[in-house]
Amino acid sequence: MPRLEVGDKAPAFSLPDADGNPVSLADYKGRKVIVYFYPAASTPGCTKEACDFRDNLAELNEAGLDVIGISPDKPAKLAKFRDAEGLTFPLLSDPDREVLEAWGAYGEKKMYGKTVQGVIRSTFVVDEDGRIALAQYNIRATGHVAKLRRDLSV
Repeated sequence: MPRLEVGDKAPAFSLPDADGNPVSLADYKGRKVIVYFYPAASTPGCTKEACDFRDNLAELNEAGLDVIGISPDKPAKLAKFRDAEGLTFPLLSDPDREVLEAWGAYGEKKMYGKTVQGVIRSTFVVDEDGRIALAQYNIRATGHVAKLRRDLSV
């Protein structure tokens, strides 16, 4: 599975959000956007990560950064997750995993000592020109947003 690196053109996407409305990376042209991939809505690690983004969203937005979360979950599950956790940034549905694969966020990973196929928890910053400014794979859900803020000086 190829991985994205700093300077690469971010793969384009258009996916339904929790309400079924299409959201495209092109919608963010001219802005910086954090695109993060997570395995499953409403699981402990993914909830912690999403709530960390929610709790830091004002500071990220003030620094000119929008946030988008992408998982293989269907829109109805994303809506339930968004509503339960009070999430105020778009959660996008990629059940066919085409976008996950294009970004190198789906493939072999280690889980409990076994090699499995699945979502590789990953975070990217896409710059105003649609290029990868930061690429992080195999990140930890807990403490990730704080580390990201340090890396970005936000």
